This record gives sequence, C-alpha cells and structure tokens, in this order.
Amino acid sequence: MNIFLLGYRCSGKTSVGKFLAGRLDWSFVDTDEELVQESGLSITDFVSKQGWDAFRQMEKTVIKRVSDLDDHVIAIGGGAVVDIENVKHMKRNGILVWLKADAEAVKKRMLQDKSSGDFRPALTSKEAVDEIEEMLSIRNPYYEKAMAFAVDTNFIDVDEICEVILRNLNELGYSLC
Repeated sequence: MNIFLLGYRCSGKTSVGKFLAGRLDWSFVDTDEELVQESGLSITDFVSKQGWDAFRQMEKTVIKRVSDLDDHVIAIGGGAVVDIENVKHMKRNGILVWLKADAEAVKKRMLQDKSSGDFRPALTSKEAVDEIEEMLSIRNPYYEKAMAFAVDTNFIDVDEICEVILRNLNELGYSLC
C-alpha cells in the first residue's frame, strides 16, 4: 500500500511527504521530481518546449509506474487528479489524502519558495492570486472526489499534519505505526 498526497501547489505535499515517509520508515517519491529527472528538463522548460498535453501524458506514465510500488509516500502534481485514469491507478494500491490549503496560504508559501518559478510554471495568464483562486475552484472538486480524507494545512505545521494523517489512517483501519 502507498499513501498519495494530493493538493494544489504549495499545499505541503513534498514537505509532509518526506516527513511522513520518515515516520513510517517508507520511501518518498515526488512525481514532479521523477518527471524532471526522467525528462532532463525543469517543468517550466518541459512545458514551454513540449506543452501541457505532453507534460500530462508523461505525468500519467510516472503515476502509473509509482502506483505499483509498495510502502511509499507519494506526492503527486497538483493537476494529476483531473485525469480519472491517474486516480484509478493510485486507488488500486493506495490511499489518497488531500492536503488542503486556501489561496492566501498558497500565495504566501509560493512567495517563500525560491524554486517556485522553475518548478511551478504559471497555469494561466492571470496574476498569481487570481490564478490560485481560479485553479482551486476548478480542482477542489476533483481532490474531494478522489480523496479518502482531507487535512487542512493552513494553520498547522508538518509534524501536526502527519499526526492527523496517521490518526485518520488508524481510524480507517490502517495501523502503520
């Protein structure tokens, strides 16, 4: 079994994923990092050279592959849940946890993240806050439909988020620690 972390960019998937994997003594995978490593291009370069459709296709290939792993915490790209095939692959061998963050928290985290520009290209031509709000309104229903449960990451730290995840997993019958 795997734990898949869903959510918009800067919702905490990578930070929480690494910490949670350490707590469980599991391995951690970030599908965006896998895609960068396999393609040899930053996500921004990949998208500018090959387009979003090619990115989403390669993302699907990566998600299908990592879904076959066991005992991994896997952070997936923010838009991956829009593709129903990705969700099917993940649910086949894992539980999906939505790390929720509101637009203000995302914006604040993006401004603090020095790699955000290279690793998180703009999705629209709008200003950052407008784009975040628009994309959250589009993607939140997909996250909600795919998830087993959600954790609000707005006002708690990584350790607390992991505690909530582990408690919820235990309540669902998964005793991992």
